[in-house]
Amino acid sequence: MKNSVLFICLCLFASCGRSVNEVEIVVSAGPFDRVDCVVSVQIPDLGWLDEGSTVELVETTAGQAAEIVPCQIVTENGNTPVLYWILNGNTKAGSSRTYLAHKIKKVLPAGFSMRVQDTSNMLVLKKDEMPVLNYNYAILPPPPGVDKAYERSGFIHPAYSPSGFVLTAIQPKDHYHHFGIWNPWTRMEYNQVVYDLWNLGDKQGTVRAKSITSTVEGDVVSGFVAVLDHVIFTPAEEKLIMTEHWNVRAWNVGEGFLWDFESNLYPTTSLPITLKEYRYGGFVYRATEQWTRYNCEVIASEGLTRQHIDGSTARWIYTTGETENGRSGILMLGHPDNHNAPQPLRIWDEEANNGRGDVMINFAPAKFTDWTLEPSHTYRLRYRIYTYDGEMTDALANRLWNDFAVPPTVEVIKLSR
Repeated sequence: MKNSVLFICLCLFASCGRSVNEVEIVVSAGPFDRVDCVVSVQIPDLGWLDEGSTVELVETTAGQAAEIVPCQIVTENGNTPVLYWILNGNTKAGSSRTYLAHKIKKVLPAGFSMRVQDTSNMLVLKKDEMPVLNYNYAILPPPPGVDKAYERSGFIHPAYSPSGFVLTAIQPKDHYHHFGIWNPWTRMEYNQVVYDLWNLGDKQGTVRAKSITSTVEGDVVSGFVAVLDHVIFTPAEEKLIMTEHWNVRAWNVGEGFLWDFESNLYPTTSLPITLKEYRYGGFVYRATEQWTRYNCEVIASEGLTRQHIDGSTARWIYTTGETENGRSGILMLGHPDNHNAPQPLRIWDEEANNGRGDVMINFAPAKFTDWTLEPSHTYRLRYRIYTYDGEMTDALANRLWNDFAVPPTVEVIKLSR
């Protein structure tokens, strides 16, 4: 399975029985030009790191001066250390770059470029002290006078552009069940009964934030893993039918804000869950109420504009609109390994909300066909978000999608002991 950053499994080193203190790494751009691209590799031997040590990464590409490159170790899947860094600058298609990673004594940093702030009701991912996004884990009550059924936790708001413009909206008067960026399902069939966990006012179910299992921060990436419960309301009781793990990471790249959203779905009962064919459901974005048909545009990867996108399939979609300080926007990328990729889109056209033309964008994998989730299985969905000031172009959107869908290859070619 392809990944946004290629993890190379170096099983041959496990048989060596000796600790690796230095490795040489080659990154090959592959068929696409790369600019500030996220790359990673598994560290081949756990024994070479301890509490008092870390990794220094030096670029040794022929023809240029050796340069220390910011890098970060992140523990994946409980105990696997993965080294992340940014393939900074321009890397031409077909070219390669070489690095030397070696063990050094750990020194406590004065601060990180990519941070996580816990405010007691939300996590804020930051890049150089600028907020990138907020994950709301506390229950947000509805506005005064609105049914308590519309309370919700487990959503992203605000999501920001680099200039600080708030790109998301929550609990707008036209749809109190909209929550910035969130991931609900509209027609969930369990035990031959269909429940709606999107339209909270129907009181058939909801999604609740349960816990934060981990956070990570450093000079390359910040993020968190959160657990959410999908609950149905039966005549007799509330019943948990699915848990979901969000893995959200913000990357220290370029002028825009780049972050990943990964959802892992785990049915929790002995019976399957079927996400029934329906026109919307899944990963969704509700845009700022400042954007209407008169001051923003929506473009999808297949060249379609707003009035023609709904029901089409796309690798990416963006919206750019007017702000107090110019124009800003958000690009949403769908991974090719996602179920039913390229996924169908549900968007509002310019006639939405009695002709206001508010923006709502949804990658809807069950739009045209049922999707059955079996017990004891895991189902992963991955999306990448890029927020920006100014304009988006097809060329930039395609380059970012290539980095996400077909990342550079990373190979360890030599060991030193």
